[in-house]
Amino acid sequence: MNATTAQNAAAAYAALPHKVCPVAPPGAQVYADQLMGYVLWGVGILFTLGIVVGIGAVVGGRIFGMPHASKAGVVGLAMVFVAVIGYLILPGIVSAMTGNGCV
Repeated sequence: MNATTAQNAAAAYAALPHKVCPVAPPGAQVYADQLMGYVLWGVGILFTLGIVVGIGAVVGGRIFGMPHASKAGVVGLAMVFVAVIGYLILPGIVSAMTGNGCV
């Protein structure tokens, strides 16, 4: 390898963009935290509402002799619990796959 080729290779390597780590603009982190707080509370309320509706369907189906409603309530409760488990596990998996956030 001659000196010109080595210099060209070094120049080409230096021209490549380096890793870019996204950083929130100054003052934006407060709003991002507030938005994530709203999302967290909203998801928690939806999980609670799903459990209440599922239990209501099971109880209503038993009281009024509607086995399909009871079955739907049990399936709804199972899906809420699967969603809760996914909500707890999936962010860790995504974080592990994407690394430290630098591109």
